[in-house]
Amino acid sequence: MQRRTVLAMSAAAAARVAGANERVRLGVIGCGARGRYVARCMRDAGAEVVAAADVYLPNAERLREESGSACTIDQDFRRLLERPGIDAVLVATPDHWHAGAAVSACAAGRHVYLEKPFAYSIREGRAIVEAARRWQRIVMPGTQHRSASHFRECAELLRQGVIGRVHFVRIWNWVNMTPHGIGPPAPGEPPEGLDWDFYCGPAPLVPFDRRRFLATFRWFWDYSGGYITDFGTHRFDTVHQLMGVDTPLAVSATGGRFALGQRNDAGEMPDVLVATYEYPGFVLQYESALLNGLGLGLRSPGMRYYNARGPYDRPNGMAFYGTEGTLLADRIGYEIIPELAPQSPSSAGEPPRFRTERRQKASADATPDHARAFLDAVRDLRPPPVDAETGHRSTIVAHLGNISFRTQLRLRWDAAREDFEAQPEASRWLARTPRRGWEWATGEAAFR
Repeated sequence: MQRRTVLAMSAAAAARVAGANERVRLGVIGCGARGRYVARCMRDAGAEVVAAADVYLPNAERLREESGSACTIDQDFRRLLERPGIDAVLVATPDHWHAGAAVSACAAGRHVYLEKPFAYSIREGRAIVEAARRWQRIVMPGTQHRSASHFRECAELLRQGVIGRVHFVRIWNWVNMTPHGIGPPAPGEPPEGLDWDFYCGPAPLVPFDRRRFLATFRWFWDYSGGYITDFGTHRFDTVHQLMGVDTPLAVSATGGRFALGQRNDAGEMPDVLVATYEYPGFVLQYESALLNGLGLGLRSPGMRYYNARGPYDRPNGMAFYGTEGTLLADRIGYEIIPELAPQSPSSAGEPPRFRTERRQKASADATPDHARAFLDAVRDLRPPPVDAETGHRSTIVAHLGNISFRTQLRLRWDAAREDFEAQPEASRWLARTPRRGWEWATGEAAFR
């Protein structure tokens, strides 16, 4: 269930971006590969990238080269937010900076496209939602499945009962990272142009290690929640969309570092993680396996599969198991595998009959559509396809899995209070204690 997004704006701000043909002037906070890709999608949809900020200046300079000389660059995103003439920002920093950047942007009067996962912690996610409300800004999560037509079609198929009653859902993210994982630690001096102190921000200040930076930062608890928050968040959000729910009742998770941790891999995340969630009327199981790439492994002729690397694997997806059939879906398509109809003794030897029809549909990644939807929302001051509250609630599911894994407890979740039911050993994981002097960077300080 989505809560109504507050979209009221001052008359001056409204006049600045009103009109479907107006270019939205965009600032980009976090200019790594994902930030540059989404910025390119927004430029293609009519945005003008006028400012870039990154603690690693070569990233910001690369975005300026792609966007034109009129794009200013800063190392501290707060300087970007002080610049006039910026309507909205794209936040694509490492996860531990999402709240600090998004809350600061809202306070500065900017609308926000916020890459997933929505926040580093549950409390930081709530701070972003409250910032969107207080300063009446659009904050749209980068959960692009919400802009995918084939997922809307899947939701309608479930509502129509095409696969019958669904009481078990499975989602999975598999990849074979053996034998080396992300590789051994790579200590050294920070590269030229990097403000390592600012990069760490609210996280502990540790000696520089290249593994903690750029493409592999998500393997460290200081900056991220690993595969379940990175890839799992998309799929939790889609399960909520298709099943018409927004919060689990309980979770139990298990896993470990069984192989990668024995091979001088610098990362900290489990190489196997299985989290089981209880929802009203159904059970959801999440799997992250980094020691094998098969995943579901069931393929249909003529279908493409997201991130498939060979002829057999199906490494990412969702399965909705119904009484009449199974809906299998990923980012670029879906198919329905029908259940056999009951067979009578007299039908022996006859062709099999099925309870529903087999269907399949190919699609494409919806990031360009999602970027365009954000710009349309900013131009026309209308609700985006997914709001801050919805993005926060979907990301909570991933955090709950990690908290259960780290405490080794079955957890009962009180969604109204956003806390656990009499489980203080789990409640301490709802937020981090930020590094002294960086309390503002969690976003929570704005609401104390």
